[in-house]
Amino acid sequence: MLSSPAFADTTDYTTKVNHRPDGIGKIYMGREIAQVMGHQGAAWLERSARGLEERPQQAIDLLDLQPSDTVADIGAGTGYFAFRMAPQVKQVYAVDVQPEMLDIMAEIQSEKHIENVDRVLGANQNPNLTADTIDLALMVDAYHEFDYPKEMMQGLVTALKPGGRVALLEYKGENPLIPIKKLHKMTQRQVRHELEAVGLEFIENKQDLPQQHLLIFRKPV
Repeated sequence: MLSSPAFADTTDYTTKVNHRPDGIGKIYMGREIAQVMGHQGAAWLERSARGLEERPQQAIDLLDLQPSDTVADIGAGTGYFAFRMAPQVKQVYAVDVQPEMLDIMAEIQSEKHIENVDRVLGANQNPNLTADTIDLALMVDAYHEFDYPKEMMQGLVTALKPGGRVALLEYKGENPLIPIKKLHKMTQRQVRHELEAVGLEFIENKQDLPQQHLLIFRKPV
C-alpha cells in the first residue's frame, strides 16, 4: 500500500514523493503521469500478437482517413501506426521525443520504402509541428506518458487546422481486467477532462476495439 502523498505545488502540476512505481510522481488534473516506455521496449511495439490483441488496422479504419489528409502520429515510437496510415493519406509526420526511436523508425522506413512519412524530433513541451497544417493528430497509448500534457496539447492544437481532429487510443482505465499497469490506462472521463481544458471539442468514443478507447476530439472552426 502506498504511503500518504507529500505534495509540492507548481502552477499546473503537483509532485508527490511517495508515488506509484509505474509513475513519475507528477500530477496533472488529478492524474499521475506514467513513466515513459523507452526505446528499449521497441520490440514490444512490433510484437506479432499486437494485431490480434489491439486490432490496429480496425482502429485505423475507424479514423475515416482521407487521401488529402496530413496526419501527425504523436509518440510514434517505431512508426507502427504511421507506416500503416501512410498509404491512405497525403503526408504523415511521425513525432517522437526519443532520437533512438527515430533511428529505429528510419531503418523500418527504409525497409518498407515508404516516402510520405517525415520523422520529427519532438520536445517534451511541443510537438514541433507547423501551425495550421494537420488534419488529424493520432496518439496511440502515448498521451498518458507526456511530461507536460498541457503544453504538448496546446502545441498540438496550434498545429491543427481549424476543424482538425485529435484521436486518442488509450487502454480502458474503467476495466481492471485489462492486463496493463494502472497509470498506462485512462478513463474516458479523465481524457475528456484534460483535452476539453485546452479547447478541444469532444466528438465521440468509438467503442469497437477490445481493449482501448478511441476518443475523437476536434479543434473549433
